Amino acid sequence: MCRLCWSLLVILLLLGAGATWKFVVRGETAPASDGRTAILLPPAERDLVLAEMRAFLEAVQKINAALPEGDLAAAASAARKVGGAAQQGVPASLVARLPLAFKRLGFDTHRRFDQLAMNAEQFGDPAQTQRELATLMNNCIACHAAYRIDPAPGG
Repeated sequence: MCRLCWSLLVILLLLGAGATWKFVVRGETAPASDGRTAILLPPAERDLVLAEMRAFLEAVQKINAALPEGDLAAAASAARKVGGAAQQGVPASLVARLPLAFKRLGFDTHRRFDQLAMNAEQFGDPAQTQRELATLMNNCIACHAAYRIDPAPGG
């Protein structure tokens, strides 16, 4: 009896480790022809990720437009729209398909937008806000250098 319990426990642990590797670490990926990693997503989830990236770009443009005018409230507002609150409602199925390093970059980018908004409001220094934005953009560059979003086969 005990031997059977241990065997079942080992099997369950191996299945759990495999599922964790697949759905938390690796995601739905494939090597891409350009040397990056292709993240393979069904159309609706691909559209969601691409829309989020466009929202990041729009926020960056609004922040860049606000800073020379000294309008830190507008910069903070633009940043906050793509901060952590923007992550709410992301389907679990999408999160499972994303590789861990991509998720880390994404979560860190949202966090940095929140931090930029808070610092712009608290310190009111356009030069500091511009430096924070430049640092935040390194996440975008790293992500686009490492990944691309491709349609899932049959999707």
